[in-house]
Amino acid sequence: MARIPAVKRRRLTPPVADGDDSSPSTLEHETKTNAFFKQASGWNLEQDYESRPRKGSKKEKESTRLPIKTSDGLIQQVDFFEEARDDESDLEWLGAEESEEAVEVEVVKNPKVSMRQQILQAQEEMARIALMLNEDPEENVGAFKTLAQFGQWENTTIKKLALATQLAIYKDVIPGYRIRPLSEEDMEVKVSKEVRKLRAYEQALVGGYQIYIRELAKLAQSGKGGLSRDGGPSLGSVAISCACALLTAVPHFNFRGDLLKILVGKLSNRKVDADFVRCRETIETLFQNDDDGTPSLDAVSILTKMMKARGYRIDESVLNTFLHLRLLSEFSWKASTNHIDKPGNGDGGFEGRKLKEKRVFRTKKERKLMKERRVIEKEMKQADATVSNEEKDRMQAETLKLVFVTYFRILKMRSPNLMGAVLEGLARYAHLINQDFFGDLLEALKDLIGHAETGDDIEEQQEKDDETTRNLTREALLCIITAFALLEGQDAAKAQATLSLDLSFFITHLYRTLHALSLNPDIELSAKSLHLPDPNSPASTNNKVNIQTTTVLLLRSLSSVLAPPLAARAVPPLRIAAFTKQLMTSSLHLPEKSCIAMIGLLGRITKTHKKKIAALWNTEERRGDGVFHALGGEVEGSNPFAATVWEGEMLRKHFSPAVRDGMKIIEKNVLGLR
Repeated sequence: MARIPAVKRRRLTPPVADGDDSSPSTLEHETKTNAFFKQASGWNLEQDYESRPRKGSKKEKESTRLPIKTSDGLIQQVDFFEEARDDESDLEWLGAEESEEAVEVEVVKNPKVSMRQQILQAQEEMARIALMLNEDPEENVGAFKTLAQFGQWENTTIKKLALATQLAIYKDVIPGYRIRPLSEEDMEVKVSKEVRKLRAYEQALVGGYQIYIRELAKLAQSGKGGLSRDGGPSLGSVAISCACALLTAVPHFNFRGDLLKILVGKLSNRKVDADFVRCRETIETLFQNDDDGTPSLDAVSILTKMMKARGYRIDESVLNTFLHLRLLSEFSWKASTNHIDKPGNGDGGFEGRKLKEKRVFRTKKERKLMKERRVIEKEMKQADATVSNEEKDRMQAETLKLVFVTYFRILKMRSPNLMGAVLEGLARYAHLINQDFFGDLLEALKDLIGHAETGDDIEEQQEKDDETTRNLTREALLCIITAFALLEGQDAAKAQATLSLDLSFFITHLYRTLHALSLNPDIELSAKSLHLPDPNSPASTNNKVNIQTTTVLLLRSLSSVLAPPLAARAVPPLRIAAFTKQLMTSSLHLPEKSCIAMIGLLGRITKTHKKKIAALWNTEERRGDGVFHALGGEVEGSNPFAATVWEGEMLRKHFSPAVRDGMKIIEKNVLGLR
C-alpha cells in the first residue's frame, strides 16, 4: 500500500493558556482531523492507481525530411529526437499538468548547397542510374521512373540534363521490335519465370517511354523556343531535338505517331527557324530510310491533316518533303485521288486455273499438319518484323493517294506560295498518275494558265492583301512541264490506244511567251534567289527542290515540246520551224549563260530535225507566199518558212566564244559545213 504523506499542521491562533484545552477552536480542529482520518481509512488507493490509464512509451515520430548527400557521397536521412520531460514524475497520476513542451533537435542540419553543386550532384546521380540501366536494364526497371523525376526539378539545367540522359538510355535499351500491349488472355496464360520477368521489363519500358514522350510534347508545345537566358538552347528546343533524334533512331517503336505530332506541330508554324529546319530534315530522313512504308504513311497522313486544318497556310518547304518519298523510285503502280491500278488483275482466272491443275491430293492428317505449319510460319514472319512486297505496295499506294489529294486541293485553291511546289511535285509524280486523273488535272492546269494570261489572280491577290508575290510566268512553265510529263510517263502503246490528249493549248502559250521571257531581267534567278542574298537567313541552303531558274524551266518546256522521247517524235515541221525562228531571235536578247544554253538546245534540235528546217538557212528556197508573223500568237498562222534565220550571222560574232562555237555546230548540222 502506498505511503500517505503526513498532514502538516499549522498553528493559526495563539497558544491557549494552561488548562484551557476545551476552547471552541481547539475542539473544532480536532473534530475536522478525526473526520479526515475516518474518511481516509476507506480509500482504496491501490485500485485507483491500477484503474488509472497509464502513459505508454512514445511512438517515434515519422520523419518528413528529404535525405541529403554527404561529402563522402553517401545518402543519409536526417535524424531527430525529443528531450525527456523533467516534469514527468510519479505525481502525474494525481492530475499534474505538463509545464513544458517537447523540443525537437536536429542532429544533422541541411547545409546550403550552391546551384552549381546541385547540378553536379544531379549529373553524377543520373550518370550512375544510366550506367545501371545500360548494364542490366531488366534488373533496374524502377530506374526509368527515377530518371523521370529529375525532369520535375525547378532548375532548367537539370531538366535539360534529364531529357538528354533519357534520350541516350532509350536509344540504347529500345529493342528492334514493337512491343504490343498484353491482352487479358495473355495475362491468364501461365508462363515461365523468365517470360514473366521479360514482360514486366517490357511494360515498364513502354510506360517510362510514354511518360517521356508526353513530357517532350508538353515542353515542345510551350512555345519557348530559341535560346534561354543562359545562352544555351531553351527547353522547347531541347525537347524538339530529342524528338527528332528518337524518330530517326527508333522509328519502328511504340508511340511513333506522338513523335510525328511533335514535329508536325512545329512545321505548322510559318516562322522558319533552326527548330523548323531540324524537324523538316528529320521527316525527309524518315522518308528516305523507310523500308516497309508504314512510317511514311503515318507521317504523310499527319502532315496532310495538319495542312488541311490550317487551310494550307504553310511554308513551301513542308510540301516539298513529299519529293523525298521512296515511292518515286520504287513504286510501279498508278494511282489518283481515289483509285489505284494494280497490275495483274485481269490474269486472276488463268492463275486460279493453273493453281487448280497443280493441286496435290493430301490426307486429312497431312492437311492438318500443313495448316499448323502455315500458322507457325506466319508467327515467325511477325516475329522477324518482315514486311512482304504486297504489304509494302499497299502502304505506298495509300501514301500516293494522300499526296495526290493534297496536290489537287492546293491546285484548285491556287494558293500563292504553294503553286510552284505543287506543280513541281506533279511533274515528278507524273509517271505514277492514273489516266482517270488526267482530265481533271489538265483542266486545272489550263485554268491556271488562263488566269496567268488575263491577270485575274493578280487582282484577287491584291484584294486579299496577300504578302506572298506570285510568279505567274514560272507557274505557267511548270504547268507546261507537268502536262507533257503526264504523257511521257505513260506506256506509249497504251497511251496511243486509249488517250486522246490535246496539248496544243500549252504549246501555243509557250510560243506566245518566248519574246517576253527573253526580255525578263530575272530569267537567271530562281524563285528563292534575291539580288542581295540575306546572310542571316535561317533557311537551309541545301534544299535542292524548286530552286531551278526560269531559264532551266524554259529549256525543260522546250525539250518536251520539240524533242520528246523516242516514243513520240512525230513533231510537225511547222512547229519546229516556228519555234526555231523565235528562239534564234530570242537568243539575241538573252544573258550570256542563258544564250549558251539556248544555242545548245538548238544544236540538238537541228541535229534531230535538220531536214525539216534546212529551208530556214537558204535565202533562195521559200515555201508558200506571204510574210512571217513574228508577233503572231498562233504557231500555225505564223508562216515561218517565209523567213530566214538572219540572226545566225549576228550570233556568229557574239562576244562569247561558247556562243560562236555553238553556232558553228548548228550550221554544220543543217548545211553540212565544216
